[in-house]
Amino acid sequence: MAIRQPIVTVCGHVDSGKTSLLDKIRGSSQAKEEAGGITQKISFTLFPKENIKKGCYLLDKYNIGLQIPGLLFIDTPGHAAFTNLRKRGGSLADMAILVADINKGIEPQTAEVIQILKANKVPFIIALNKIDSISGWRLLDADLKAGIDKQAAHTKENFQEKLFSFETSLSHHKFESDLFWNINDFTQKIAIVPCSAKTGEGIPELLMTLCGLAQKFLKKELSLGEKAKGVILEIKKEKSQYWLETILYDGTLKVGDEIAIASFGEPIIAKIRVIEEILPLSNSYKNKSGAIAATGLRLQLTEKKEILPGMPFVIYQGDLEKIEKEFKKEIQDTVKIEKEGIIIKAESLGSLEALLTLLNDSGISVSRGGIGSINKADIIAAKTSYESTRENAVIAGFNVEIEEDAKEMQGNTKIIINEVVYKLIEDLIKWREDIRKRVEREKLSTLATLCKLEILHNYVFRNSNPAIFGVKILGGKIVPSIPLISKQGEDIGHIKNIQSEGKSVHEASSGELAISIPGLTFDRQLKQETFLYSDLSGRQFKAFKNNKELLAEDEKRILGEIADIKRKKEISWGV
Repeated sequence: MAIRQPIVTVCGHVDSGKTSLLDKIRGSSQAKEEAGGITQKISFTLFPKENIKKGCYLLDKYNIGLQIPGLLFIDTPGHAAFTNLRKRGGSLADMAILVADINKGIEPQTAEVIQILKANKVPFIIALNKIDSISGWRLLDADLKAGIDKQAAHTKENFQEKLFSFETSLSHHKFESDLFWNINDFTQKIAIVPCSAKTGEGIPELLMTLCGLAQKFLKKELSLGEKAKGVILEIKKEKSQYWLETILYDGTLKVGDEIAIASFGEPIIAKIRVIEEILPLSNSYKNKSGAIAATGLRLQLTEKKEILPGMPFVIYQGDLEKIEKEFKKEIQDTVKIEKEGIIIKAESLGSLEALLTLLNDSGISVSRGGIGSINKADIIAAKTSYESTRENAVIAGFNVEIEEDAKEMQGNTKIIINEVVYKLIEDLIKWREDIRKRVEREKLSTLATLCKLEILHNYVFRNSNPAIFGVKILGGKIVPSIPLISKQGEDIGHIKNIQSEGKSVHEASSGELAISIPGLTFDRQLKQETFLYSDLSGRQFKAFKNNKELLAEDEKRILGEIADIKRKKEISWGV
């Protein structure tokens, strides 16, 4: 039985050292070439069997026969949530290396990737990187375990503390873990390989663990099928030619073959005009007449219809109906939406699924999802949502742009875009919470108004019919018609009119102004009073109390004072 290379995705938090670690494995310096030191796109590296043997002397030391033909590493941007890498039926990755900074533990994107690994049932090992940055650390032995044992007592203790902290954090995500040399059953615990992308410590151990686990547990998954299957990562235009950067994850493909590519409509059928295959340990491609999985390819097709990134493809052998049915199920299973929810757009089918997974974990439902730029149809859908549920009237974009005609009709439609998925979700949660509070506050404002006023005895303009006098707002706001009570709980009357600088106003929340109250005689009822409060019914008080988190600090204080007044007056609200 022929077996193919395992596809290994390298993932983790931004700046955890993913690309640097892969550089150390392949002996390149890719990290220095990336803008800002952060991976800007998905890249793949073909790592043949002979190179693995050169980089991992432990295979010979422990007499481990290498059966796999090599490894295909995929480095993903920290911001892209590695599920850009999808294939029909699950994750494109056979295994994953989750890179974490030993000093920082499980960071937001580490947790995010763990969620996605768990959801897609992808086996993974942990590269606990940057051990060289532990205080007092020295490179003392080529063998990792021996090197750790030889560290100074305080350095070794520091390492053990950080390791224990990481293992504890991982257990909160329902994964038990241990150092790889302590594990007897790798189906029960996640293997941790301490390492340094800077010194190279742990790299041979990482490769040995990766190869050993792949050969022991993944032989069935790695059996090479007859039918070519792949996924499109990116579409690039060079001069007048369009190239598809793809991963061929099963079967063989040759120039002249027809492939069917999934879309949101009918599958796109196209003939392969040119195949270029990634060269081992390189970013360069070589023209080939054919290729065998698993490998990274650039394809040039005869068909120029709009092809979307993240979409799967298969060899086409006239079985259109069957392929169409399978693709439709794949897309429907990926883009599961609800009757009510927000609108989301993402750069590819895989990243759309990643966003859906994480939104679902955050309790946010989605009513519409798509790939590509935010367009007019998305704006119209958001405006429709505004009429029913305001907290769903938002478009969340993961690493996408807004089309010009959509910008023209955007108006006050809320659009939140971020290229970092966990930040996008944080922004979205905060916006929805603010909207919810605003809506609830608007409901409260229809019930009653909270206020506390100080009477300005030097500014009594009319004693009665109606009484007109000055007040200073100490908290809350006043509007015409609100009922007022004294500090003793006596009814004072309703405000008829509010004036500021000689002009009537409909609302005021600060400053000194004049109010008029019919049926009140100032010198008889207010001469000895200092403060006035808005009056509340029992129902209104309950509403404010149950929504206390929506109130400003001054309003909370006023509500407490009104409660004291009613209590002293022995008025029961039934609360």
